[in-house]
Amino acid sequence: MSIKERFGVNLKRARRLAGLSQEELATLTEIHRTQISFLENGKRTPRLDTFLKLVCALQIPADDLLEGMAWKPSPLSFGSYEVTASASARL
Repeated sequence: MSIKERFGVNLKRARRLAGLSQEELATLTEIHRTQISFLENGKRTPRLDTFLKLVCALQIPADDLLEGMAWKPSPLSFGSYEVTASASARL
């Protein structure tokens, strides 16, 4: 699973827990519904301003959308992202 896909799983879970449709979330965030779909399906990575709109509209901690993602620095080579799947992220 890529970092974009993991973000999408987290976003979809948070949106559903909030009881919102993609259209309703799009209205709250002033982001086109197609963009919400792209984010949820792991086709796009959100910009910082988009991320902030999503967190505020969903009224959740930013950590909820970042669950299962981490950056692992390496002093001797390039770092890498670590992406994990958790039971709470599965729909």
